[in-house]
Amino acid sequence: MTFDHLQQNPQLLLLDCISGSTAYNLNVKGSDTDKKGIFIMPQKQLYGFTQTDQVANNTNDEVYFEIRRFLELLIKNNPNILELLSTPGQFVKYRHPLMELIKPEDFLSKLCLDTFAGYAHSQIKKARGLNKKINKPMDEERKSVLDFCYVIHNNGSIPLKDWLRENNFEQQQCGLVSLDHFRDGYLLYHQKQLNTGTFFRGIVSGADADDVQLSSIPKNMEHLAVMNFNKDGYSVYCKEYKEYREWETKRNEARYQSTLSHGKSYDAKNMMHTFRLLNMAGEIAQYGQVIVNRPDRDFLLKIRNGEFEFDELMKMVDEKMEHFNELYRTSALPNKPDLQKAEAILLQIRAEFYGD
Repeated sequence: MTFDHLQQNPQLLLLDCISGSTAYNLNVKGSDTDKKGIFIMPQKQLYGFTQTDQVANNTNDEVYFEIRRFLELLIKNNPNILELLSTPGQFVKYRHPLMELIKPEDFLSKLCLDTFAGYAHSQIKKARGLNKKINKPMDEERKSVLDFCYVIHNNGSIPLKDWLRENNFEQQQCGLVSLDHFRDGYLLYHQKQLNTGTFFRGIVSGADADDVQLSSIPKNMEHLAVMNFNKDGYSVYCKEYKEYREWETKRNEARYQSTLSHGKSYDAKNMMHTFRLLNMAGEIAQYGQVIVNRPDRDFLLKIRNGEFEFDELMKMVDEKMEHFNELYRTSALPNKPDLQKAEAILLQIRAEFYGD
């Protein structure tokens, strides 16, 4: 089964809907029109080796789920699936009578706290990361191990690079030995202390080194300094540097420029959908339904337009999460959907559709 095959065989469709920003009532000028739906495998393919969970067009803005996969995700309270099942009537292009067997209220459960609010919370973490990336951009040139080394000096410490400069030393002329009982601590020596014809290995092997290196030191030689390599700090920096460069390479430039234009240092579109999911989580606990067409459109579009400060939104998130945790604790919703009921519905749909 492919997307093209499904388009050529519409009799296999069980549900075909306009989705995304249009269904949410959040579309603005330039918004794409997305579609989602449900199909059923041809009986011959179902019984054969070829199984297809879902199909999509090249741009992935039209996605269709096979009925078994749809029900699998439904009992996990997947937000996209519950939204699809609850699509407002004006955005339903086709609905097979067998879809009447699947009612969203029969599958809502306390899992929605994790799937809706939990997913929203994960997006908040991304938003915080983006906020940090925008406000604390990283230099193009990557720091080296030497930038995380420090030498004890007077009653404190100074960067190794400053100490080398003051003494007119090169790192290649220095040697290190581990300092017993001190984590990442080293005794430091210099070439001038050696006899002619012998050399130290240097503090690092080169610009791309990810650790310091040790040298063989003559017995009873007096060290010139005590050095510490902040290895943990260097590891954290390397991880953040890699993430920053990957983000810089993969970021959607149009959305990034939009983020910069409103000056609030967060992805406004992402934040809008984060609050949409949060509010939907609360509505599920309060009213027992998935409200796709958003009554809070004005508030959500204000977020998209960058009318709130980042810290203000973060405060709202914390307050909402505290409130929703209590709502779900006292909610009459079941802990999880009924798996056996979902399976019975799947069998009935297949039997009636195939005419067995």
